[in-house]
Amino acid sequence: MMKLYVAIIFFFLYAPIALVIASSFIDETGITLKWFEKLMQDSKVVSAFYNSLSVAILSTFFSVVLGTCSAYAFLRSRMRGEALFYTPIVIPEITEALSLLLFYKILSFPLGFTSVLLGHIAFNVAFVFVILSSRLSGYEKSIEEASLTLGADELQTFLKVTIPLAMPGIVAGALIAFTLSWDNFVKTVFTTGPGFQTLPLLIWSQAARGVVSPTLSALTTLMLVISMFLAYLYVRISMRRG
Repeated sequence: MMKLYVAIIFFFLYAPIALVIASSFIDETGITLKWFEKLMQDSKVVSAFYNSLSVAILSTFFSVVLGTCSAYAFLRSRMRGEALFYTPIVIPEITEALSLLLFYKILSFPLGFTSVLLGHIAFNVAFVFVILSSRLSGYEKSIEEASLTLGADELQTFLKVTIPLAMPGIVAGALIAFTLSWDNFVKTVFTTGPGFQTLPLLIWSQAARGVVSPTLSALTTLMLVISMFLAYLYVRISMRRG
């Protein structure tokens, strides 16, 4: 009986996803890839894809740099306030998105690419910090002390000893940051401006108008495949790190 319950739960969770994927490969003649071909010819989709990719790459870069430096600083100096980095993870995302929007309005900051990017960084850096804190706390400080004793300065030790040791955590943090930014909707819709649209916003705008076409299913499938692949890499790297 327990297996039946589990099967029902999995069916409830994954049947809608399977339906979307199937509809993106089927037309009246059978199995086809024409819906994906139409995607590549749609200028709006190409533009939204470029916007999503640009925001995801840049937010990942800055989140990794800031998260790694913050984790190292807190670990080595034993400063207090580490719990503040958990705030973006704990509070509802819509609350953080609304706070960013109000903050931009107070500063009269223009909404668009930069405002979306800053919002993603503010959210992603917390995840990178948590992952890197766990990684950096797992090795002996004596390795760095040995490097300093052998003549390396603090910067050389950080670049040639600490960073290589933390690299699995850095890669894992980068993957999770990219994934979170790639398909983020709530923070993006609150902080974007006229003329700037990412793939999640494009999907939502079409679905909100009742436009549920095979082309939209193909776009959703494409995003799903990319997200699942990144999640798979993150799990593999996390397991290897452990």
